[in-house]
Amino acid sequence: MKLEHKKIVIIGGGPGGLTLARLLQMNGAEVKVYEHDLDKNARVQGSPLDLHENSGLAAISKAGLLDEFKNNFMPKADRMKIMNPAAEVLYSDHDEKIPENFGDPHFRPEIDRGVLRKILLESLQPETVVWNSHFTSMEKWDNSWKLHFKNRESVYADFVIAADGANSKIRKYITDIKPFYSGITMIEVTIYDAENKAPKVFELLSGGKIMAFGNEKNILMGQKADGSIGFYTSLKLHENWLSENEIDWNDRQSVFNWFKKKYSEWNSVWDELFENAELPFIPRPIYCMPLDQNWKSLPNLTMIGDAAHVMPPFAGEGVNMAMRDALDLSELLLSENNSVEEAIEKFEIEMRKRASEAAKESLENGETMLSINSLTDMLKFFTAPHE
Repeated sequence: MKLEHKKIVIIGGGPGGLTLARLLQMNGAEVKVYEHDLDKNARVQGSPLDLHENSGLAAISKAGLLDEFKNNFMPKADRMKIMNPAAEVLYSDHDEKIPENFGDPHFRPEIDRGVLRKILLESLQPETVVWNSHFTSMEKWDNSWKLHFKNRESVYADFVIAADGANSKIRKYITDIKPFYSGITMIEVTIYDAENKAPKVFELLSGGKIMAFGNEKNILMGQKADGSIGFYTSLKLHENWLSENEIDWNDRQSVFNWFKKKYSEWNSVWDELFENAELPFIPRPIYCMPLDQNWKSLPNLTMIGDAAHVMPPFAGEGVNMAMRDALDLSELLLSENNSVEEAIEKFEIEMRKRASEAAKESLENGETMLSINSLTDMLKFFTAPHE
């Protein structure tokens, strides 16, 4: 095996990095994952993930974890309601959706981010993940890399994979191409004990998802495995909006006042979300890598997931792309038909093409979801027959 006796380092312990580690370890490779979270119990932010048949689920299956996934996914969490600012339900598939339909390309089972991470972590060999590791820089060292961390000794690696997300510190060693601002900013929020703290919205959710559209704004939300609600507001704002506004994201009243001003036409039902949110609110300007990005492959360094191709979340492709990256890269690295260098080059060519298509769809969906006709267009999309 061409990876034999090679020390592989993955920076980043998200779904992409952990999936890659699992797939490589299954075939005898020596892998370490360096993750900045303090330990395995760190709280994982964000709404549940929906995995797709030809990407996230394909990687889970190849990793031998499909049964474990089936035991832990959230049946019925993929059910959807589309609502308007008046909190009226204009579309619901709650009564018609089959709770479990693995094998159907349109079935996108939901799983809590923390649960998915736990499944992947428990599939790895002991001490694969080195926690509380804050990568700072690296340098070439003969035919390998010397990696430096803020809080631990430097390490050497024959092969490095960046899986460290949208703010990757490794990407700059591969390319200087920067992402562009999509024109959209999202505010990410979580409500714990939602059944008691936000009972009206909790009841509306019914364990599924809500997408509410109107006035070139939206509110998107989903229920997590622990009963909490993860939600996002999305609206078109210029890139410097955050620095030009004196909103205290650690103060509920400050954010609530902003919400009532920006979403003035929206029903008071939505107020529950802001009145009971866990602090801080997290503003997220949404960026996207250029669709035509290109770079010259390196012989022993590559990147996957958001580090390689950050994109808006409006097609549900982010984690699926990362896990598909892990699947494709592992298969090429483990194939006897090419060298490591050839595997990286082939992977990056196909990855850029695949990610560009997904990013284009995500950008277009974002425009649709924040257009003046967003509610009408989204209702048409969900009620139209899908092949």
